[in-house]
Amino acid sequence: MRAGGPLADAPTVLVTAVGAAEGARGAAAALACAGADVDRAALLVELGGRPPRPTLLASAAAQRLEERLAAHLPRVRVAARGEVCQLAAAADAEGLAAAAAAVTVARGAVAVLRLPPALLRTALADGSGPRPAGVLLRADIVANRPLLALTVRDLIDRDLAVAVLKRRLSWVAERRALFGALPADAAGGLPLFVRDRLLCAQCYLDLDDPEANSGRVTEPERRDHAGAGSR
Repeated sequence: MRAGGPLADAPTVLVTAVGAAEGARGAAAALACAGADVDRAALLVELGGRPPRPTLLASAAAQRLEERLAAHLPRVRVAARGEVCQLAAAADAEGLAAAAAAVTVARGAVAVLRLPPALLRTALADGSGPRPAGVLLRADIVANRPLLALTVRDLIDRDLAVAVLKRRLSWVAERRALFGALPADAAGGLPLFVRDRLLCAQCYLDLDDPEANSGRVTEPERRDHAGAGSR
């Protein structure tokens, strides 16, 4: 993994939009690319997304993950794309259960789950979906400030790492990410603070530390929400 080194049990991150903000799909794909490398593919699950198609270029790690997922989840469409293995499921409770099963099969790999805004609360409260460590919100700050503030506060209260992406990624970056081939430092890609917040190994060690949780995780989240980063 490019951001912070490999984790024994890599994080699962939810990605969704706030209000009518566009670009959550590309952001989710870019985050999956940032969490993948040649030896370890990342998993990208889209709830309500189009069934993925295989590409001509896919890493051996992504192909191996595709084979494992296809064997365990034969009813779900899976495809290796670049360094990422993509999976599509329905945007409902059954899709959340399929996502949880896929994350279990891909244990040790970064898992990114893109879901519609209306499904976020269910994914967090239902218990049938994968257990997330963080959430990436694609939000237009000016248009959605009150709703964004409430959403971020609720996520922080759940002890989740939170990052807000203020602007949609460039068209080129999104296309490369959806092909599983976007380098972490590519122009027009995810800002460094987003990758570090959601994929950094030390961040998750701190989240598991009760003494560090309030001082080094929660409070920076509130400050960063006020500034919302550079993107």
